[in-house]
Amino acid sequence: MDSLKPNTDSVDSRYDIVMHTWGCKVNTYDTGLLQARFAKSNLEAQAENASAKPRVHISSAKPRVHILNTCAVTEEASREAARQIRRIKSKEPLSKVVVTGCGAQVDGGIFDAMPGADLIVANSHKGEIEGLIDRLFNGTLNASGSGKVFRSNIFRKEELEEGGGLENDHTRAFLKIQDGCNSFCSYCVIPFARGKSRSIPADRLVSRVNELERLGAREVVITGVHIADYEEVSNGKIRHLDDLVELILEKTTIPRIRISSLEPVELSSRLIAMYEKNARLCRHFHLSIQSAQTGTLQRMRRRYTAEDVERIFNEIKTKLPDAFVGLDLIVGFPGETEAEFQETYARLYSTPWTRIHVFPYSERPGTKALKLEDSVPVAIRARRAALIRELSQARVSELAEHVIGREAKGLVLRKSSEKSAAKPGRDIQDFSEFQLLTRNYWPVRVRSAPLEPGAEINVKMLRFIKPTNGRMDGWFEGEVAF
Repeated sequence: MDSLKPNTDSVDSRYDIVMHTWGCKVNTYDTGLLQARFAKSNLEAQAENASAKPRVHISSAKPRVHILNTCAVTEEASREAARQIRRIKSKEPLSKVVVTGCGAQVDGGIFDAMPGADLIVANSHKGEIEGLIDRLFNGTLNASGSGKVFRSNIFRKEELEEGGGLENDHTRAFLKIQDGCNSFCSYCVIPFARGKSRSIPADRLVSRVNELERLGAREVVITGVHIADYEEVSNGKIRHLDDLVELILEKTTIPRIRISSLEPVELSSRLIAMYEKNARLCRHFHLSIQSAQTGTLQRMRRRYTAEDVERIFNEIKTKLPDAFVGLDLIVGFPGETEAEFQETYARLYSTPWTRIHVFPYSERPGTKALKLEDSVPVAIRARRAALIRELSQARVSELAEHVIGREAKGLVLRKSSEKSAAKPGRDIQDFSEFQLLTRNYWPVRVRSAPLEPGAEINVKMLRFIKPTNGRMDGWFEGEVAF
């Protein structure tokens, strides 16, 4: 079986590349694609946690390049990347820093003039990144002022980078089916960072799933900037997301398929019926609801109502009662009164879901929301976000209690600790902690003799560990069920 990791052992590698990734699954896909491209170009590439402190680079055998694949959902995401640039340069002043991704496309005011940012490669030019790095080192690139910035009108971009999805050290794979977005919600900068929606042909996607399985993947996550925009027109026939999912189920054998973010009205009855009939579709939904109050949704230019939100929650609970339902929510949007927020809170309190990822509203240049009146003070946004996080954590903990003692199938993701002592009553051997993910998205940690990453095993949920560091979720301690 081929390795999931790109080959990084070539003695001819020219640069030591470290990838830092922020944001969504599409960015994770793009990082995997860059790693694969670097491997083909004899460049060593490794992934590093974007929030981790940079390690000191001692060897001078090869120049080190840090590539920051940035997010732009909030301005704070770009500012965190800027702070990472300063940390890198303080530790490794001789290294080069390349900024790419959505932040590089829309937040030039943050990155372009930074002395520590040696090269800015926006999404519009991401396909040229290897050649631009070469030019940075061979002196044919004017790496000062505007000469280090490569950015153009993203809405003119037609290309769709394909072939990614396998990031180093991961056993799940991401299948990007489209890029860009045509919705232009009033708060959102992503269309300006990613461009118009464009889709990859279904037959090529089916071939890619089969290829990923041959490479060892046992789960693919169908992802994109707005996957409900998926549209392929071929021989007079139009395929949308439901058609694509049905085709993947018919023409592939990969055992686990997960679908990323959808809006409430985009999760069709046809798609839910596929979940009911086929266990390969992981019973996990991520719904981008943003609010549960109709007036707020209208100001956001969303295409559904609070009643649609409530309806889809109840339909999932009725037809797929064991599903994990995650939500995205924005609080403190312009014009959101205390009464409107309380309506959202009350509706969420009384409806079935599992976890909420909450964002205090963040002003983004170029969006229509900037022209709306009645801005909500930042302190009130923070207070509302804290209330929603408390509600979410209480719900997660409540639902987790019902899972304790049950068995589930868990995909072994990776080993998360080194050798530890054997359990009492067993022969002395290496026991390590492994991270697993159930089909309905519960994270599990088990201490066990060696497990093969990518294997799916039965695991018994023993106890739920609540977070202590402000995270919105926790995890299960489990044991392998023999």
